[in-house]
Amino acid sequence: MRSTFLGKTLSKLYVQVLIAIVLGIALGHYMPELGTQLKPLGDLFIKLIKMLLAPIIFASIVVGVARMNNVHEAGRVGLKAVLYFEFASTLALAIGLIVVNLFKPGSGMNIDPAHIDGSSVSTYAQKATQQGGVFDFIMNIVPNSVVGAFANGEMLPIIFFSVLLAIALARAGKTVEPFVDMLDMFLQGMFGVVRIAMYVAPLGAFGGMAFTVGKYGIGTLASYGQLILCLYLTSAVFIVLVLGIAMKLCGLSLFKFMRYIKDELLVTLGTASTEAVLPQMLVKLEKMGIPKPVVGLVLPTGYAFNADGTAIYLTMAAIFIAQAMNIDLTMWDQLVLLGVLLFTSKGSAGVAGAGFVALAATLASMHKIPVEGLVLLLGVDRFLNEARALTNLVGNGVATVVVARWEKSIDLAQARAVLDRGAALPEPSDVESAPTHVTGAPLAAMAKHH
Repeated sequence: MRSTFLGKTLSKLYVQVLIAIVLGIALGHYMPELGTQLKPLGDLFIKLIKMLLAPIIFASIVVGVARMNNVHEAGRVGLKAVLYFEFASTLALAIGLIVVNLFKPGSGMNIDPAHIDGSSVSTYAQKATQQGGVFDFIMNIVPNSVVGAFANGEMLPIIFFSVLLAIALARAGKTVEPFVDMLDMFLQGMFGVVRIAMYVAPLGAFGGMAFTVGKYGIGTLASYGQLILCLYLTSAVFIVLVLGIAMKLCGLSLFKFMRYIKDELLVTLGTASTEAVLPQMLVKLEKMGIPKPVVGLVLPTGYAFNADGTAIYLTMAAIFIAQAMNIDLTMWDQLVLLGVLLFTSKGSAGVAGAGFVALAATLASMHKIPVEGLVLLLGVDRFLNEARALTNLVGNGVATVVVARWEKSIDLAQARAVLDRGAALPEPSDVESAPTHVTGAPLAAMAKHH
């Protein structure tokens, strides 16, 4: 009986990933050279999932929105999502700004900007200058070629095209129903591929953690301990208080929700990328009783526009560099920084390291804090990346719940039942294809059942 229990426990994905993370840390610490060489394992897993993201996002949005009878409903859901995204990310930026000024993790480092070699961050600075301003950001949402957007995995252009096509199909009515049904079947096939890919998730987490610890060393945690502690504590406070209150207002428990997505949280911890778990999050949120149109529209868009963890990191990292270099920033300077971050924090679509590029873009536009100061974060950024990725994941899951509750379209009874038995749910590797039905009102009345 003991062996049966042990075998059943080890078969769970979150247990496998947790073991892989611990083994990765141990290998990276005691055999750093070997650990550094295992980076391709983590990269390969993320690449495997990213291969599926474009078609899954495309099919999820098109199927969800096209099956609404009233296109205005899709617009209303999208508007509510954007409003929530702006509110949550602004709050995250402000909280990060308050905490970093309160604890001053960079004070006492006394770094001379003249003695910093910025060659190691020149790539990030170059990417930051290529991002351009607000108008360039808006222009880049519209792809030069739809095929090119899919080939390059550009999330915002894919979302833009998917919404346009979905609206066109919704307006066309019954004549295009066979095409929508075909896309739905294609989507179920993609989820099947994801289930296969998740078998190697522990291997990806093992490689990612072994590389991180092997290259940067656990000693890095000690030298930047105050900054790391501040970021993790701030992220935890944001999740527990802000997101916890949001879930409570929706009539659901945040902690039960986090238990429900524990597999996704651990995979994100191991890979430092929320993209690796987007397909499973789509499935799990719909199983909670959230309509497919809401899940398909809000969650992928949130990956691009609602990076709460990245927002916290950006303010704390920017002020940390200024404190370390003894650069005095006035209250007005910090408010300007906050305003700039409202724009540069958008579009970091869940990719590991995207926040670093956004930070470079912020510093380059400020002309107050040298971009070369990013060197101070190079060795510790990977450890910080886990915190912001986990916060981003929980934030986008909660955002989907909030918008669904705002629309009065979530089946609360089903959501509570699913969260109450969350620990006993099938693992993502065994999860059945996402259900095609849509529950709740008023979206239930608008969804077409096939």
